[in-house]
Amino acid sequence: SHTHVSAIAESIEKSVLTRCSTKPSHVEGLRNSQWVLMDFTDVVVHIFDEPTRRLFALEELWSDAKTRKIADI
Repeated sequence: SHTHVSAIAESIEKSVLTRCSTKPSHVEGLRNSQWVLMDFTDVVVHIFDEPTRRLFALEELWSDAKTRKIADI
């Protein structure tokens, strides 16, 4: 759900701030919460709802990059 996507983004932001004293330099997508992008400069976090994740299939764009699935939404 969109509420779940927003909650995950908030949790990530708080966790990174606590552990690394870093805030994201840019956050997009919180308004509709289908796809939230959080840019921490060295790390970019993408949080999707399931239909949006299937539609854009970022794993296929960066097939040679390491991916790590943190949670199912």
